[in-house]
Amino acid sequence: QVQLVESGGGLVQPGGSLRLSCAASGSIFSINAMGWYRQAPGKQRELVAAISSGGSTNYAESVKGRFTISRNNAKNTVYLQMNSLKPEDTAVYYCNAYGSSWSLQDFDSWGQGTQVTVSS
Repeated sequence: QVQLVESGGGLVQPGGSLRLSCAASGSIFSINAMGWYRQAPGKQRELVAAISSGGSTNYAESVKGRFTISRNNAKNTVYLQMNSLKPEDTAVYYCNAYGSSWSLQDFDSWGQGTQVTVSS
């Protein structure tokens, strides 16, 4: 079992910044990739940013240049620095991680979600 715990969401004004964190714990042998997804009301969940174990990153076009994903492999933690936030960034943000457990079974785990609201 692998658990993901997110933190850092909240209410921020347009143009402001927030930093999300997600820590993975449990029977973790290795994590191949970690990422952030978001889901706004009435919309499908979408990829925001992802990062591989080697540090390669991938971003949604809508957040390029404003969001930065990073990870600390030693702490099994991924971060999302969000700058120049816009009202359309309002959503529940979910952390995802997939890899292998100590029993060499693959896992694909999700966090519980953290609300980000951008509003004046």
